[in-house]
Amino acid sequence: MNKKKTTYPKEFLTHVQSITNKRAKIVIDHIMQHGFITTENLENIYGYNHPPRAARDVREAGIPLETYKVKSEAGKSIAAYKFGDITKLQLNKVEGRILFPKEFKKKLYELSSSKCSVCNGKFEERYLQVDHRVPYEIGGDTASSRSIEDFMLLCGSCNRAKSWSCEHCDNWKTDKKAGLCMECYWGSPTSYNHIALKSNRRLDLHWAGEEVRYYDAIKIVADNEKIDMPDLVKKIIWRQSK
Repeated sequence: MNKKKTTYPKEFLTHVQSITNKRAKIVIDHIMQHGFITTENLENIYGYNHPPRAARDVREAGIPLETYKVKSEAGKSIAAYKFGDITKLQLNKVEGRILFPKEFKKKLYELSSSKCSVCNGKFEERYLQVDHRVPYEIGGDTASSRSIEDFMLLCGSCNRAKSWSCEHCDNWKTDKKAGLCMECYWGSPTSYNHIALKSNRRLDLHWAGEEVRYYDAIKIVADNEKIDMPDLVKKIIWRQSK
């Protein structure tokens, strides 16, 4: 008995036809024909040695994708991908991630006074990364509507911290509301209402050059008092504010 062919909504098909990323198109076409695609398919049929990157391309094109486990031809457990809830299609992602021109980053660097927008540390331009205030997963990215105010520069450490926090946020997982991101510390570090929907506040401190000696002094005090440095800093601030 032949398997019944899946019927996709017109909006979904139109979106698929607009996607230009070759790797994403291969994954999408295979799933539309077979219902799913495995890491084994991606490697053996299409020659992709890093299947998760191909799956990421599909997600970055705005198409929900689910990952689950199946058995390979050799009986090993491998990953497989199928479409998720296609009613959650993100039309603003059809172009996929867009590269940033050097001039764009240079302008951000000038506006930021060479500093990371989160820890306020001063870095050479090459050590700072262009970051979407609203994560790409939620807001997408289109060259035609790109505005300098929608981006900031982060050092590698802060960028990784933001990624981890965002990926564990319920707004990232379900609601995907850009407005909530802009009310978050990771979207607006200098003026925010929450951190990943939690009623928290955060202060990132960065010591450089001559300031390092102050850090070293605080560390000595913290070690002597057998207290974590963040707790000691809070204690000092509290004493000064009384």
